[in-house]
Amino acid sequence: MDRPLLVSPSILAADFARLGDEVRAIDEGGADWIHIDVMDGHFVPNISFGFPVIEAIRPVTAKTFDVHLMIAPVDRYLEAFAKAGADLITVHAEAGPHLDRSLQAIRAMGKKAGVSLNPATPASVLKHVLDRLDLILVMTVNPGFGGQAFIPAMLDKIAEVKHMVRGRNIDIEVDGGITRANAADVARAGANVLVAGSAVFKAKSYAEEIRAIKTAATSIAV
Repeated sequence: MDRPLLVSPSILAADFARLGDEVRAIDEGGADWIHIDVMDGHFVPNISFGFPVIEAIRPVTAKTFDVHLMIAPVDRYLEAFAKAGADLITVHAEAGPHLDRSLQAIRAMGKKAGVSLNPATPASVLKHVLDRLDLILVMTVNPGFGGQAFIPAMLDKIAEVKHMVRGRNIDIEVDGGITRANAADVARAGANVLVAGSAVFKAKSYAEEIRAIKTAATSIAV
C-alpha cells in the first residue's frame, strides 16, 4: 500500500444529543479523520445537519474534518462549509452543472477537494478532473442513510479508480457498510481511507473497533 491507511468514522451514526462528546471520543479512540455527512433531503432522501453544526464541533478536535456534501446544487454552499471548519470538501459528480468549477472553487478557498461516486456513477466522470483532486470517494452503498449493507460490486470500481489515479497524490476513500470484515477487501482493491459509521458507534469500545478495522485493512499483502 503506497498511502497511509486512515479510518474516518462517520458522525452520522453518533448520538446527536451529545455530539461534541462523541467527536472527542473517536478522536481519543484513534480516528485519523472525522467524516461528516451533510444531507439535504433533496439530493438524497434524508436530512442530517449543516454548517452551523460543523462550526459548533470544530473546537472539539484538531483532526481533519472530512466533509461529504450530499447536497445539490452545491456551489452556493461551498464557502459556508469552508468557513465552518471543513478541511476537505467532497462533492458528488452530479451535484452541480460544472464539476471542474466546483473543484477549483474548493481549492481556491485553501481546502482539499474530493469527488464522490454513487454506485451507478461511472468512474469515467473523473477522467478530466483528476488534476483537481485530493480525494476520490467511492460510495459502497447508495447515499442517504447509515447502516446499509456494503455493495460487493463496488470493489471493481475501487480497483478501476486506483488504476486511473496512477501514482497521483490522491486518496481513495470508501463509504458505506465498512466493517472489520470487509476492510481488507476494500484496501486490497485500492482504498486507503475507510469511513465507518455504524461499525464504530455501535461498538462497545470505539478505540477497539477503529483499531480492528485498521488492523484488518493493513493485514493485506503490500
